[in-house]
Amino acid sequence: MVYDPIRHNRRSIRLKDYDYTKPGAYFVTICTMNLIHQFGEVIDGEISLSSAGEMVEATWHEIPPHYPHVEIDTFVIMPNHIHGIIILLEDDPVGAVPCDRPKAGQPQGVAPTLSLPEVIHRFKSLTTKRYIDGVKYSGWPPFPGYLWQRNYWEHIIRNHRVLDAVRRYIKQNPMRWDMDRYNANAIGLDQLAEQLWKTLKASTRSSNNP
Repeated sequence: MVYDPIRHNRRSIRLKDYDYTKPGAYFVTICTMNLIHQFGEVIDGEISLSSAGEMVEATWHEIPPHYPHVEIDTFVIMPNHIHGIIILLEDDPVGAVPCDRPKAGQPQGVAPTLSLPEVIHRFKSLTTKRYIDGVKYSGWPPFPGYLWQRNYWEHIIRNHRVLDAVRRYIKQNPMRWDMDRYNANAIGLDQLAEQLWKTLKASTRSSNNP
């Protein structure tokens, strides 16, 4: 089924008992532990990825082939965090990759429906494993205990206006690194970020007050 963010997003994030397996688009941000720069550097408004950054980028693009009901949209890697859009589809596509270990009560050969936290957990686990291999075999700088922070930030994308705003923010993130909240040497205020947060809050209020 084709994803439509207007039809598939009707509830606020972080509500008690919210079902994160529901179809929808989610704007996610994941930061490195202690905001250490692991993935490259920003030069003249463009991100120059390290080998670790290239690994993270490749792993992100592997999400749809591994999980047929999950799609990805706009994505960026920054020196110490990533922004991206993850889409949970309503139905598994025809010809989904068989699942060797289905969930309890699920027929053999049917790909499991993952929640957003499960998708993020698997992404973080796989990138951590690959980073550890990079430390062992390629001399990558080690990380302090954990590669990623335990938690992550997410927001439901409720309509096309929000979708466009999030895509714009993600695409332009490297150009605004000097004002980025995750940059310890940031100067000034990122007006585009402020505008995006207001848009996200407004969409949440609108959804909660039909």
